[in-house]
Amino acid sequence: MTGSDYQSFDGAKLALFCGDSILVYKRDQREDIPYPGLLDLPGGGREGSESPQSCVLRELNEEFSLVLSPEQLSKGQLYTIEFNGLPGYFFTANLAPAEQTKIRLGEEGQYWQFMPVTDFIRRADAISHLQQMVEAYWLQQQ
Repeated sequence: MTGSDYQSFDGAKLALFCGDSILVYKRDQREDIPYPGLLDLPGGGREGSESPQSCVLRELNEEFSLVLSPEQLSKGQLYTIEFNGLPGYFFTANLAPAEQTKIRLGEEGQYWQFMPVTDFIRRADAISHLQQMVEAYWLQQQ
């Protein structure tokens, strides 16, 4: 997929599962960023003309030092990002338990953790539209 193969988008997010748990991180507590202090998923803003897959894989590597192949990602689902109204992409992937040892938090975020998917969906301190995306996906898998 090249930059001309899809419409303009703002960024991409990844629900990365390990069994019944999902990788989340607590955003920095800064007023100059969207959703300060809330639980978030890997991913972020598009750079240049990168594809949705390239965007989410780059962000995963920058944020958690994890490298996945495009083939490990689900087909991206387009959604509207609440804070700016631009479309974004939502992907899912699975991580083997042994791969968790490779995770290293990058320069953003206070901490990371794997938490039960059902806990993430119910948390009051998580980004709501991402909770909705995860819940819809999770219910389809049950």
